[in-house]
Amino acid sequence: MKTTILCLCATVLLCAPAARSQNPEPKFIADTLVVQAEGTFESDPDLATLTFDIYSQEKELKIAYDKASAAIQKIAALADKNGLKKEDVSSGALTVTPIYGGDRKKRTRSFIVRGLVVLRVREFSKLGPILDESVADEITDLRSLTYSLADEEAAKERAVAQAMKRAIGRANAALGEKGQQVGALRFANLDVRQLVGVARLEMGALSQTVEVSGWSKAKAAPLPPPPPLPRPEKITVSATVQCAFQIR
Repeated sequence: MKTTILCLCATVLLCAPAARSQNPEPKFIADTLVVQAEGTFESDPDLATLTFDIYSQEKELKIAYDKASAAIQKIAALADKNGLKKEDVSSGALTVTPIYGGDRKKRTRSFIVRGLVVLRVREFSKLGPILDESVADEITDLRSLTYSLADEEAAKERAVAQAMKRAIGRANAALGEKGQQVGALRFANLDVRQLVGVARLEMGALSQTVEVSGWSKAKAAPLPPPPPLPRPEKITVSATVQCAFQIR
């Protein structure tokens, strides 16, 4: 009879860990305080990014390519004139697309050359002069204007620092009532949210197709006056931190 009771006890002890592994429960660490806090960092934008589209279509490839290259060089010269650094001016490679005719021989009727130029402007007072001179031709169009922060990582770090400071403050306040102290940090869970307040102006180029000497050419249609530049608003970065502190 005694042997039977001992076997039953052993069976219960062996099954208990298996049941807990199949249905895991939250684990609570003794002498630990879990605190959650939020932090934010707000700043005026200090960087404007201008993106320009370059588009040239001609019957001769060299003419189309030379016009597109000249448009890029004009924007680069305009950037230099307004004091932009070389590293703040970037342009991708020009791409060539042949346009074929509808006859059986599929002869090339024209060539389209496209490019892209990006300017990073740190003095917003220069935006007006750059825009006025950059889109004066029929080859260059403004695609977008974006206000942002030049150093987003630094803004995120400041938001995280504020969240951590608040978490420690709350932990001290909670334990101070009982005469206890905050000990070492046992673990932390961090979530940094996306930037809020980044302003972006999108410009769509209108086009019309005209017939020139028997071949089609896409020509930029007269655009209405550009809308006023968006006023840059403050940009906010937020962070949430969840910490577990040892209780001393």
